Amino acid sequence: MAARRVLKAVLVDLNGTLHIEDSAVPGAQEALKRISADRLRAAPVTIRFVTNTTKECKRDLLERLTKLGFDIAENEIFTSLTAARNLLEQKQVRPLLLVDDKALSDFTGIATEDPNAVVVGLAPEHFHYEMMNRAFRLILNGAPLIAIHKARYFKKKDGMALGPGPFVTGLEYATDTKATVVGKPEKTFFLEALRGIDCSPEEAVMIGDDCRDDVGGAQNAGMRGILVKTGKYRPADEDKINPSPYLTCENFPEAVEHILQHLL
Repeated sequence: MAARRVLKAVLVDLNGTLHIEDSAVPGAQEALKRISADRLRAAPVTIRFVTNTTKECKRDLLERLTKLGFDIAENEIFTSLTAARNLLEQKQVRPLLLVDDKALSDFTGIATEDPNAVVVGLAPEHFHYEMMNRAFRLILNGAPLIAIHKARYFKKKDGMALGPGPFVTGLEYATDTKATVVGKPEKTFFLEALRGIDCSPEEAVMIGDDCRDDVGGAQNAGMRGILVKTGKYRPADEDKINPSPYLTCENFPEAVEHILQHLL
C-alpha cells in the first residue's frame, strides 16, 4: 500500500462554501472551530481562505466573516484582488478599474489616471455600454486586459447571478485579444496562495463549491480537490472536469470530517 502523503495545507473557498452573502452555511462555524481546536492547527497544517471575490476589499470581507462567527485572521485570507494588485505592480501599468467601489481600497496607491490597462472584476454598476466601450477602445489601442477572474456565475440569496466571465469574454471577442487571468482557476493563483507555507501542491487540499474554478483549478495545480454541494453547486457538476474531484461532499462540515478522519 502506498504511503499516505503528508497534509500540510488546507485551502478553503469562502462564498458558497462557508457562507452565501450574509448567511453562513449551516454548521460551517462549528466545523471551522473543529479545525482550530483539533489536529489541523495543532499539527503543522496551515489553513488559507482563498477567494475570487471582487465585491469587497479584504478588510470588509474579514468583518463580514467575523460577524458571521468565523474565527479567521486577515493574514489567512488570500484574494484574487491581491493577486491582481501584485500583477499591476509588476507590469507598472495604470488600470481602468472595473471593480466594485467597495474593493477599491485594495488598490490604494496604484496610479489610475490616463489608464493604459483594463482590469475587470465583478462590478455590475460598471457593466454598461459606455464603460464597456471605454474599456474596448483602450484594449484596441494596446492596453492589456486583466481579468481578476472569469467565473461564469455565482450564488446570491435570490438565486444565481452572472459573474465577470461573460463580460471579459465579450471584450476578448470584440478586441480579438486574450485576457490575463489572475484568480482561480489559474495555477499561479493556487501556487501563490501556498507561498511561504513550505508546502508543495501535492501536500495540499482545496475545498470549494465551484467544480471548475476551485476543484479543477486546484487539481490542475497538483492538489487534491473536495467539491461541496452548497453555493453554486449544480447536480452533476462533478462530471464536468477530468480528472473528477478527489471527493464530493454534501457540505463543508462533511469535508472537514473527511480530512480529520482520512488525511491526517
